[in-house]
Amino acid sequence: MSEKYDAIVVGTGQAGPALAVRLAKAGRKTAIIERKLFGGTCVNVGCVPTKTLVASARAAYLARRAADFGVMIAGAVHVDMARVKARKDAVVKQSNEGVTAWLKGTPNLTVFEGHGRFESAHAVRVNDALLEGALLEAGEIFINVGARASVPDIPGLAEIDYLTNSSMMEIDFLPEHLIIIGGSYIGLEFAQMYRRFGSRVTIVEMGSRLIAREDEAVSVEIQAILESEGIDIRLNAKCMSFARHGNGIEVGISCAGLSQKVTGSHLLLAVGRVPNTADLGLTEAGIKTDERGYILVDDQLRTNVAGIWALGDVNGRGAFTHTSYNDYEIVAANLLDHDARRVTDRIPAYALYIDPPLARVGMTEREVRASGRPALVGKMLMSRVGRARERGETLGSMSVLVDAQTKKILGAALLGIEADEAIHALLDVMYADAPYTVIQRAMHIHPTVSELIPTLLGDLKPLL
Repeated sequence: MSEKYDAIVVGTGQAGPALAVRLAKAGRKTAIIERKLFGGTCVNVGCVPTKTLVASARAAYLARRAADFGVMIAGAVHVDMARVKARKDAVVKQSNEGVTAWLKGTPNLTVFEGHGRFESAHAVRVNDALLEGALLEAGEIFINVGARASVPDIPGLAEIDYLTNSSMMEIDFLPEHLIIIGGSYIGLEFAQMYRRFGSRVTIVEMGSRLIAREDEAVSVEIQAILESEGIDIRLNAKCMSFARHGNGIEVGISCAGLSQKVTGSHLLLAVGRVPNTADLGLTEAGIKTDERGYILVDDQLRTNVAGIWALGDVNGRGAFTHTSYNDYEIVAANLLDHDARRVTDRIPAYALYIDPPLARVGMTEREVRASGRPALVGKMLMSRVGRARERGETLGSMSVLVDAQTKKILGAALLGIEADEAIHALLDVMYADAPYTVIQRAMHIHPTVSELIPTLLGDLKPLL
């Protein structure tokens, strides 16, 4: 015997809960399924806990710099990792319990705790001992199951202990020497964080530079920032292997043609993400995926099967909390508001939360050059920004790209104090489809980071 619903939401990441509640309030009898952690990656092992840890690491960093500001602290700064973790756990608990209570307290919405698997295009089996394998059926099904850390096939990896971004959340001690495999966003955040906590840190990256999707100048600048804090960076590690070394781990690497070994106490894998689609029964439902396992969707997030949508990281159309929530907004607008919204309407925007943060929107310089369009560029060192000088944090730079003919902003890379907030001044003008002169002529508040953006745009030069 199956249970009939109007809608089923599988997964409680950033898109799922908001959509389930919206559907229920719209009069649809709705079920939502969660097999493990309410709130998904962001709440439990992603944005919320990592940025809470970043805040603790920054506090330690500023405490060590206190004398630069005329503040004297007697003795060495000590980080109590058990208390750091306890603070993180408290913040996560508040968010997790908030999502859980919201869902369970919403009328017309039934919460199922167990693993959901398709048995046909519109039937999902929930495997839970208490439910004895309840079968749910609905005309509309929304997949929001997210992604997890990728574990590559590297010689020796199966014989050693290693950490991922998820298992790092259980650490309540300070690793003596943390080796991080992967020089992209997740790896760099953990690298700086644990270096500031007091660990030795080595980043091992297969590529020729960090965060390869960014422009080379940005990669070089970020590498310099991390190395200035004592982080060891090994690039061009084309051939890697792992082995036990006493109580620690030995990583064999090949950098620039030279065979080297790095020995550390702990290993963190930060080499990308894979979608949680292998155990969903997608074949039984007839749902198509790409070669990496991401569910294929159209511009309104519909799969190839009528009545089934895929939202969040699982669709490969974005890997951020904000893109996942925007997926919810797109689906809800089309389905409930008769408002035609599309994935391609949004402008790529994200931040890397090292300190200072990197904020990115739109196209890179490399992409603009490849497009062949005539463009202008404005660049400025953060040392020119009053807010940065006053805070004693002048590392970084700002760069904005403009179409020379239309005067529309094409993209920007802001690396510096409060860049993750200042970037929105540019992003909003881009969404308004307005020329750069709108913000260039705006009067901004002093002293802020954003006040220098009009100055930056007032000194554009041809992109050569």
